[in-house]
Amino acid sequence: MWQKIIYSFPVQLLFLHLKKNLLLLSLWFLLLLIAFQSFGTVIGLPYLLLDPEYLNRVSWQGFFFVGVALGVFTMSFHMTTYILDGAKFKFLAVIPRPFIQYCLNNSIVPLIFYILYLFAFISFQLDNEHENNWVVLNYFLGFSGGTILTYTLLFLYFGLTNKDFFILFAGSVEKRLRKTKLPRANMLRRIKESQKQKDKVADYLDISFRFKEIRQDLSRFESHQLLRVFDQNHLNMFIIQTVLISLILVMGLFRENPLLQIPAAASGMLLFSILTMVVGAFTFWLREWATPVVLVGILLFNYVSNTEWLNRPHTAFGLDYDMEPAAYNLGNLKVMLHQDSVEKDRKFTLEILENWRKKFPANEKPKMVFVAVSGGGQRAALWTLKVLQEAEIASEGRIFRHTQMISGASGGVIGAAFFRELYLRNQFDQKTDYLKEKYLDQISSDNLNPIIFTLLVNDMLIRNQYFEYNGRRYLKDRGFAFESQLNINTEGVMDKTISEYLEPEYNSQIPMLPITPLITNDGRKLIIAPYSMSYMGISLDRTEGFDEKSQSIDFQRMFAEHEAKNLRFISALRMGATFPFITPNIQLPSKPLMQTMDSGLSDNFGVQDALRFIYVFQEWIKENTSGVVLITIRDSEKFTEIEQKPLPRFFEKLFTPVKNIYINWDNVQTLNNEVLFTRMKETMDFELERIEFEYSTLQYLRDRGLADQLGPFSPIDQDIQRASLNWRLTAREKKSIIDNINSTQNRLSLEKIKRLGLLTPMP
Repeated sequence: MWQKIIYSFPVQLLFLHLKKNLLLLSLWFLLLLIAFQSFGTVIGLPYLLLDPEYLNRVSWQGFFFVGVALGVFTMSFHMTTYILDGAKFKFLAVIPRPFIQYCLNNSIVPLIFYILYLFAFISFQLDNEHENNWVVLNYFLGFSGGTILTYTLLFLYFGLTNKDFFILFAGSVEKRLRKTKLPRANMLRRIKESQKQKDKVADYLDISFRFKEIRQDLSRFESHQLLRVFDQNHLNMFIIQTVLISLILVMGLFRENPLLQIPAAASGMLLFSILTMVVGAFTFWLREWATPVVLVGILLFNYVSNTEWLNRPHTAFGLDYDMEPAAYNLGNLKVMLHQDSVEKDRKFTLEILENWRKKFPANEKPKMVFVAVSGGGQRAALWTLKVLQEAEIASEGRIFRHTQMISGASGGVIGAAFFRELYLRNQFDQKTDYLKEKYLDQISSDNLNPIIFTLLVNDMLIRNQYFEYNGRRYLKDRGFAFESQLNINTEGVMDKTISEYLEPEYNSQIPMLPITPLITNDGRKLIIAPYSMSYMGISLDRTEGFDEKSQSIDFQRMFAEHEAKNLRFISALRMGATFPFITPNIQLPSKPLMQTMDSGLSDNFGVQDALRFIYVFQEWIKENTSGVVLITIRDSEKFTEIEQKPLPRFFEKLFTPVKNIYINWDNVQTLNNEVLFTRMKETMDFELERIEFEYSTLQYLRDRGLADQLGPFSPIDQDIQRASLNWRLTAREKKSIIDNINSTQNRLSLEKIKRLGLLTPMP
């Protein structure tokens, strides 16, 4: 009995994959780890599989597309392994519908994954506490429908085109098979090699789901006769693989149609499918030369990848890239930071401060408020917007009138910029109620599907589609997809040039909001605002002979000849929120080429920029205000318990140094900010107060009796409640973020805002 099981065709195929197809099996294993939330949880990968969104909502349609994509991936696995290893099992040539029979026997790995995935996603959805469990059944039927439809169409194609051995030798397809000489010779060699193999198969699972013994004597058949069956199957698989890949590429031409922006999980599995097909094709055609040829190909591609044709820059929309590039060198930086220029910028900002002062009674000194927001993808955007709305309610509409500047990084700045724009519109149209909950839904709507889909069908190939903005043409990329989706989600309210904020900021109708991405070339910040702010990059009172290295570069001065004022505002937001591999680094028109990256790498909390501004204008603040209030909006805990870690294993030791740098980056920046704030508070001649808001999952759990000072009672509670770092949030994550405003600490912070004694602005 055991021999019968071990030498059955399904088990022998499994052993074969474990021996030589581990790379293909690793894709299944990776998907399984993601589905069980054991990989990529921090950035939300599991939720793409367990809770897929389509057209900005989780529905059966989203699960349908995941089912279709998983079906395509499964069939690519079957086709690739059949091409690679089918000839090892000569009996396939003389049984009916050999490829379909092969798929049935090759289904152990896919079947295990399907069962475990269904368990994972159904458990996850039931934990979401749907009011009606029929919703979960609806999702299951959508997924099943997509999978079954895919299998039906593909098996129908193979059933109609693949001929049985005995029908084939009736002479119906001889001419077509003779045209493919190279594959025939290749397969003939494989059949000869397979005769020497010791692989033994006793029986196979028939399409009637019964095991049949293999009794045929194949010695009476010539090798070229067996060849024709495999050759014909191979030809049909090549056709269907070409059609599938072509279909994906054609979809890319219409990728801006929301109906074609399939869930990110489906895009990822289609990418896996293409990789699987390519691996199979290369291995089949090149055989033992596959590895060296692929390595040479990779090296050759790397060598030519820096050509203009293959390495076209990811641009900032609105800038003029046809002009002579700006000189990006120490000499030009020194010219731009001349003391006269710095003083000119300072005086312009003093005019803004005077306009801010005019909003309040002349006989009373108002509090000046600064808001510092942290990065953190979409969760930071939603958390920032929620806190600003609640702070405005708590202060009875006064806090934002007192706010002079907003600083920060990444998603937090996007949320703050959205709130600021709504606040501006409210001043001219009372119908724009900037405190409505609907804006929370808008800022937290999915922004990931179009990005991943564009990566699959456009950015991984040669970008060749353009769009026009303010009379200039720019290449479309996933950065364009990000901006377009952000515009759709927010109804286009921030689709402006940066110069359109010059007047309202100058008149102090809204707070200043400099965007400060990191320049990867030299580690400086790029200060993007509607006007020059060079004083943020160097000391005003620097002395001769003391060479102070500038800490930032003023965007308006650097790119004045490249229409810096026409920079698209949401392009600037994207520059400060460049998530690695998701949105591309932007290249700016300078020589050498300037590249920017996420603001969070230099100051994820915005505290440094706020304190720098306060320091520069301390004399004015002392004379015209009753003190400064710094409101910090963090998307992470400031105080975390020190963990007891077990002794590391060997492989853990190899990665521990890099891991420690990554996990402590937040703590290092927090400690640096604490030092800066403490010194400022001790040295300034006016009161400097701080009010802190935190998206704290630990506090959230404590308030619900699920944790104490040492942490959550259940090891999985922390992961369940913590929203992921991503541009897409699940319904449960959104609820966790919004409900966090009711934590004990955040309610105390709102009470502090109520007690600030803010002045009522003059009409």
